[in-house]
Amino acid sequence: MSKQTLDKTAIRNAATVIVLRDRMENPAILMGQRGAKAAFMPNKFVFPGGAVDAADAAIPLATPLPRVCHERLEENAPSGMQTALAAAAIRELWEETGLVLGEPGHWPGEIPADWHSFANTGHVPSAEALQFVFRALTPPGRPRRFDARFFLVDADAIQSDLDDFTHACDELSHLQWIPLTEARRFDLPFITEVVLAEVAARADDPAPPQSVPFFRNSDEESRFLQLRGHPMPES
Repeated sequence: MSKQTLDKTAIRNAATVIVLRDRMENPAILMGQRGAKAAFMPNKFVFPGGAVDAADAAIPLATPLPRVCHERLEENAPSGMQTALAAAAIRELWEETGLVLGEPGHWPGEIPADWHSFANTGHVPSAEALQFVFRALTPPGRPRRFDARFFLVDADAIQSDLDDFTHACDELSHLQWIPLTEARRFDLPFITEVVLAEVAARADDPAPPQSVPFFRNSDEESRFLQLRGHPMPES
C-alpha cells in the first residue's frame, strides 16, 4: 500500500483484489494478515489492496477493463476513475503478493517510481481479467476511510508462479491460498465476510454479475445499493 503523506480523514479511493484459484473444482482465495500495529484493520485477514495513487490514472494498460465493469465503476464516481482503479488493483496485487497481472511488453515513456519493480518483470499491466464485483465505503468514525472497489480475477490470468510470494512487500504476512469454504474461520473484517458471500455465490460462474452491490456508509445511514451501469456508445 502506498505510504504517501495525505489527509487521513479524507475518504480515499481504493482497489481490492480477490484472486480465485481452481474455481470449478476446489475454489480458494488469496489472503494475508495485516500487522498488529496497522492503523486500519490490525490483525485482520484481508485481500490484497490499497489506496489509489495519483500516478495510477496515467498508467498505460495493455488491455482495458471489461466494458460492463467500466460502466459500473462510473456510477457515483469521479469521471475517469476507471483506469486509476484498475491500475491500483494491479499495483497493489504486485506490491503485497508479488503476483503479476499483465502482458509481456515494454512500457511507453517514463515509468512512475511505484511501478519500477513491476515493469522490471517485463510486463505491462492488463485489466481485461478484472471483474468489478463489490463496492464498500468505510463507516464514519474509523481512523481511515476508503471508497473501495473489489475486483475478482481468475488465477489463470496471473502471469507469475501462484505460490511464489518472494517479491511481496511486508504489508501482509501469512500470505496463503485459503479454501473458500474455510475462509470464515479466520479473523475477518465484517465487510470481507460480506464480500466472501458474494464470491461464494458466483464462484462457478465466470460471467459478470447482473449488478454490483454497493455498501454505502454515511453519517445518516448505512444501506446497500445496486450498481448496474448504463449503456455506453458503440465505438
